[in-house]
Amino acid sequence: MRVAVVSEYYPREADPVLGIWAHEQAVAARDAGADVRVVVLHRVVPPAATARRDLPAATLRLLRQPRHALLDGIPVSYVRFVSPPRPSSYGSWGRWAAPSLALALRRLRRGFPFDLVHAHNAVPAADAVLRARIDAPLVVSEHGIDVYYTALRHPDGRAAIARAFGAARLVLANSAGIAHACEALGARATRVVRLGADLPMRPAHRDDDPTLVTLAHLVPRKRHADVLRAMWALRERHPRLRYVVVGDGPERDRLAELARELGIANRVELAGQLPHAEALERARRGWLFVMPSVDEAFGVAYVEAMAGGLPAIGALGEPGPAEIARIGDGLRLVPPGDVERLARAIGELLDDQAMLAELGIRARETVERAFTWRTCGRATLAAYEEALAA
Repeated sequence: MRVAVVSEYYPREADPVLGIWAHEQAVAARDAGADVRVVVLHRVVPPAATARRDLPAATLRLLRQPRHALLDGIPVSYVRFVSPPRPSSYGSWGRWAAPSLALALRRLRRGFPFDLVHAHNAVPAADAVLRARIDAPLVVSEHGIDVYYTALRHPDGRAAIARAFGAARLVLANSAGIAHACEALGARATRVVRLGADLPMRPAHRDDDPTLVTLAHLVPRKRHADVLRAMWALRERHPRLRYVVVGDGPERDRLAELARELGIANRVELAGQLPHAEALERARRGWLFVMPSVDEAFGVAYVEAMAGGLPAIGALGEPGPAEIARIGDGLRLVPPGDVERLARAIGELLDDQAMLAELGIRARETVERAFTWRTCGRATLAAYEEALAA
């Protein structure tokens, strides 16, 4: 079976962590038996938030991305396109990307006659595939951005989502809650295919001091500020408690300022964005993974931490954490935005080292049972076969 994967989010030279989950799924599908090629929608316009003085350098970095790469044995093509700024026009990016994508997919098909196209997210990827008029069965993976962002803020994007979901032979959702949301947006057939994590051969050496860790982009919905406030609430009970934040983003300065205001800056490490393997190694040295984020369609970071024997805390009522917690132990859920309950959950686990260790063992067992990349690869391949048989 030959598969052409199309994605906006995918690792690049300037950002090797971006969309790493899409690449890991492509590798897993390849290892399960599919022959995979990847086409990346590479926008060569810097984000609207880029400072004017940084625009030339940011543009040059985007233009320096090679048009072709080989990542873990998978050929990847980067298709350049331009579009207006994201806040106002994201719902229409598929239209802007379609002409160059059409050329790339037709060129790919001459040497690689793919059987189906697998697009990550309806906008812009699946929308661009449909506009490119590629005659091949379409599978769409939904990771949450269409549901939580595009459909709510962009009327043209909502229409594009409904069109893509309606045209797809199968929509792959990363949790049952997202599958229901896709059906409400027009998906005719859905299948839950959960993303995964690699199981390390040996546990990481834990930090000497009790350490909370979050591995996530620094944006408001990830609720890093709640963790900082929970640390402050625990300052007398756990005076040596530290917090390591792996990732970068627009909230970095605000979080640093909040840590200073709370008087805990000397116990907070903003580690920045690290290469994926290094980020996982650093995260797994912590005692407890804490990410009480909202709009969490799945949350690969939870299972990556749990795979290393790290118990996790997520937000109650979110599709991804709810699904992980339903399948096995190792993830505790607290009401979103409730700093008091978050601090209580953290404190209870840190106070009982035996329970913390046991929960870490169960966390790894949960990942081993249901959330490995091998499991994801097999499920992805089965979804492809189902789509082709439809």
